[in-house]
Amino acid sequence: MTPARQDPDRPFQRFPLLPHQMRDRGRTVERTGYVVGALLLASGLLHLAILIIGGGSWEGPLSFRKPTTFGLSFGLTLITITWVASFLPLGDRKRKVLLGAFTAACVVETALVSLQAWRGVPSHFNVETRFDALVARILAVGGLTLVVVIVALTVAAFRSNAAVPPSLTAAIRAGFVALVVAQLAGALMIARGMRLALSGDPQRAYASGGALKATHAATMHAILLLPLLAWLLSFVPWSEPRRLRTVLVATAGYAALAGAVAFRDVRGLEGRPVPTPMLALVALGSFLVLTPALIRGRP
Repeated sequence: MTPARQDPDRPFQRFPLLPHQMRDRGRTVERTGYVVGALLLASGLLHLAILIIGGGSWEGPLSFRKPTTFGLSFGLTLITITWVASFLPLGDRKRKVLLGAFTAACVVETALVSLQAWRGVPSHFNVETRFDALVARILAVGGLTLVVVIVALTVAAFRSNAAVPPSLTAAIRAGFVALVVAQLAGALMIARGMRLALSGDPQRAYASGGALKATHAATMHAILLLPLLAWLLSFVPWSEPRRLRTVLVATAGYAALAGAVAFRDVRGLEGRPVPTPMLALVALGSFLVLTPALIRGRP
């Protein structure tokens, strides 16, 4: 059942946090995604507490930073993807396969990184022993699985879906495009690091394998922030075209900010003075991102 079409100049009613299919039936694969995502978040918080209490370092391949960031990031991403995918035009079987594979890959990636941290050895780019090399390869396969699922969901996001308002559709599409960029950045880092590690230069792999880490992080969570903004705008008594324009402005701002971060990574500017053009790009992106909040209360 889809909502009746409305006059585009009239406001949409408040859009539900979950589509009616999930509220009525609660698909098992989606419930699983939310529960597993919460457990991954708990794992990240547990490792953060251990890191703080133990006084460990935040830097280096052996730091408990990795299981902390992996648990928090994968937990949040899994919950986000499960939520956003509920608005996509997917058949039940395809939805089950894609979300099931995504959930499994998130668990494997987080579990193996945490295992290696507790063993006191690097998780990525580590081929010192047969077991470590197996872990590194499984992590690479898990990363490839995430990329395949995200690309499939991105394709689905660009299919027509009259049940979802244009503002939310635009936010979801932009978020998935950014997420694809994040996965490409991650794939490039893994490929470079593994190539150096397999060629017998693991120290260089650890030193340069994370060159695009900030770009990866900056583009990772647009899939949460932009759809969340679109959903929050459904509480504002605006016409749908105005909500759409606001989402597009925020999307442009987010793209400018992510572009500035990517420029910094590609040029290797970490620890160096930031160029004026890059500062201008960050300022522009910040202004465009904040614009929706600044004008929200206006009629």
